[in-house]
Amino acid sequence: MDTEDPAGAAPAGTGSDRSPRRSRRRRRLTRLAAAGVAALLLASAPWAWTKVAAHGHLHPEATAPAVDVVIVLGTGVAPDRQQPGERLAGRLQTAAALVRAGRARVVLVSGDGNGASGDEPTVMTSYLAGLGVDPQRVVADPFGLDTYDTCARARQVYGVTRALIVTQSYHLSRAVTLCRHLGVDVDGVPARCAGCPPTLLAGKAVRDYLASPKAAWDAARRRPPAVRSPENTDIRDALRGT
Repeated sequence: MDTEDPAGAAPAGTGSDRSPRRSRRRRRLTRLAAAGVAALLLASAPWAWTKVAAHGHLHPEATAPAVDVVIVLGTGVAPDRQQPGERLAGRLQTAAALVRAGRARVVLVSGDGNGASGDEPTVMTSYLAGLGVDPQRVVADPFGLDTYDTCARARQVYGVTRALIVTQSYHLSRAVTLCRHLGVDVDGVPARCAGCPPTLLAGKAVRDYLASPKAAWDAARRRPPAVRSPENTDIRDALRGT
């Protein structure tokens, strides 16, 4: 004798038994999304630290406070190895303008003296002279191998305790934060970059975001600079001569 399914009963594998599977899938997706957000927040914490710590210490060129020293961070030299690249030229032009405006007396150019693109501090010194900055006002540190080392050596080797620091805006918060963490009371001034394409600056901003965890780790453990040097009085001597 044939029997009929009860009225309204769902066929096997459909309806009510799919609902628990959908619920489990939604819970898994929710957990994955939450984990992704947590990972993003954790990864962004060092970058956020640089932004918060630098807040209130960034100034336009025209309103930067007057100090004795302006630090210029090195970067790529032009292919001829004699002239600065566009970003470096912008930094040096900004520093020269600060000197002319009386907002700085001495320039500390800090970069890699044996860099892949060339001798950064030598090129920087020569370019500043071409901009009218007296070479007696320029001190070169050839062992500023990265931003952290520049800040550490400015304090430990050259005795700088108060300064302006010049670099492009995408890099400025990290530079200011590291220097202040290492005992240099700096204010940041964004460098000019008239010939820099937006795509280049966007790429550099991403690179700087990715560099923030290393900066935070270096700062947390007070990493010594890669090259240690005895105390150097060049900046004090230059200030006496101005």
